[in-house]
Amino acid sequence: MRVLHVYERYFGRLIYGVFAFILFAVLALFVFFDMLNELENVTAGYTSLVAFFHVVLQAPTRIYEVLPIAALISAIYVFSQLASQSEYTIFRVAGLNTRQALFSLFKLAIPLAIATFLFGEFIGPKTEQYAQKVKLDSLGATVSSGFRSGVWVKDRGKDPATGGELTRFVNVAGLKPDQTINGVTIYEFDGDYRLSVIRVAEEGRYRGDQSWQLSKVTETRFAEAPPPPGAQRDGLAPAFRAERKSFPDMTMHSELTPQILSVLLVTPERMSTLDLFRYIRHLRDNKQDTQRYEIAFWKKVVYPLTLFVMMALALPFAYLHARAGAVGIKVFGGIMLGLSFHLSNTLFSHVGLLHTWPPIVSALLPGTLYLLVALTALRWVDRH
Repeated sequence: MRVLHVYERYFGRLIYGVFAFILFAVLALFVFFDMLNELENVTAGYTSLVAFFHVVLQAPTRIYEVLPIAALISAIYVFSQLASQSEYTIFRVAGLNTRQALFSLFKLAIPLAIATFLFGEFIGPKTEQYAQKVKLDSLGATVSSGFRSGVWVKDRGKDPATGGELTRFVNVAGLKPDQTINGVTIYEFDGDYRLSVIRVAEEGRYRGDQSWQLSKVTETRFAEAPPPPGAQRDGLAPAFRAERKSFPDMTMHSELTPQILSVLLVTPERMSTLDLFRYIRHLRDNKQDTQRYEIAFWKKVVYPLTLFVMMALALPFAYLHARAGAVGIKVFGGIMLGLSFHLSNTLFSHVGLLHTWPPIVSALLPGTLYLLVALTALRWVDRH
């Protein structure tokens, strides 16, 4: 057991050292390309310095995305070097078998998996949201400026007149970086799904406790008009009357919160699991489709575990006896293997969404397939 601990420390020192260099190199490459992409949006307000700050704020999200790939490349490089110098053969002669080496690599993957979780759950979503706010504030734009009809959200509430439950469809023309909404149109339906109220507000500010302060509100109420004297009510074509009023401000109680609207700033794949869970619950309460967000949720849960799959994929390279000149080819193969995993992970998300697979299946399938490939390769090299 003590000899095994010596192996783990030796492997850890080599892998972590190479990992730090590769992560920095891959991250610098992504930052460079992101900066080139942002230069197309540079204006008088959105300067190159602000664009660079925006890209730097997105770096933690990039770290989260490339961390498993960097771990795979570093492990393949280390084991290829050990194999080319016959060091791993000496370890095997000293009593290190494949199962012990695999469990040692799993131990080394635990800190990297924890780092992936921290970047994906806490650091990345916060900096990504702030990066979008910085960009929108510099451009003087709103989140929904690219959509003609704005953003539509289904909501529920209580009818103050009857105390019954009503259904709202809220249209928001734009969400500003300070989470103020503008161009608000609210369509309220009663328990029989008949349109009862239309409210149009110029601006809305969140006051806390599920309460919004609407300003410059125009309210149109619809009520069934009584039939003329001596006439009978037509049930198929009832008559309605509309009453319009204006208010300088109005309070609206709603389940809609800035946390729910903040999902507009960040794509589902870059949200935290907690924000995804809250938004999924909101969509379910309003009987809306949740599959895309559920796939993103399960991918966030599973993604840190891919570090163990990457380590399992790297171990077979230690059994390939080759000269030092072949190390570069192996590293290139590791890069292609890591990129194929990243692409397949994205591909299965879209395929699962298209074919309405269970979200957990769409999230688990890529990692499971690559884990089976790794275990098959380990079994083959162990026998030969």
